[in-house]
This record gives sequence, structure tokens and C-alpha cells, in this order.
Amino acid sequence: MAPRKSVKKRKSASYYEANHEARKKKAAYDKKYHSTDDRKEYRAELARERRARGVMGKGGKDVSHTSDGGFAREESSKNRARNGHGKNGRLSPKPGTRRQKSKR
Repeated sequence: MAPRKSVKKRKSASYYEANHEARKKKAAYDKKYHSTDDRKEYRAELARERRARGVMGKGGKDVSHTSDGGFAREESSKNRARNGHGKNGRLSPKPGTRRQKSKR
């Protein structure tokens, strides 16, 4: 087996590794957020679709929501990178996005 390539940690991962209290606070928030009825229904909806397609528990591509309300299979890296995660996200503060910096 080839040795694992070392990967530099992202800013938030490094921060939470160094700040244990902040990590605990975030874990508590995440637990509360993901236990809401909305998030449970969201996950259940995707799980029903994966079961219907016969891909539940087999790995592979994600089943994601499309803008028209349907479902599509796509690479997890593309699905999970959408909506403001990282520098190139839809919600990052740059011209043409929802959260651009105000010009005051």
C-alpha cells in the first residue's frame, strides 16, 4: 500500500484543533441543528430517493436536490462544495453573488 499523501488542514480545521472550547461549542450547535425536524426530513427525502434507485449503502455518487425540485446523481465533491463552502462558493462575498460586500 502506498503511503498516504499529507494534506494541509483547512483554516477552520486548524482553528478547531487548536481551540477545544470552540470545537465543543460547534459540536453542540451542529447536534442541535441536525436534530431539527427540517434537517431530518431533508435527509430522509434523499435516503428515500437513494433506496428507490437501488444505490443506498453502496457508496458512489450523491443524490442531490436540483433547482427545479428534482433529484440528480453527482460527484460528492461537487455537491458538497456548493452554496458558499470555500472561496468559490455561491454565497462568497464577490460581485454577482447574494452576499457581496456593501460599498459604504
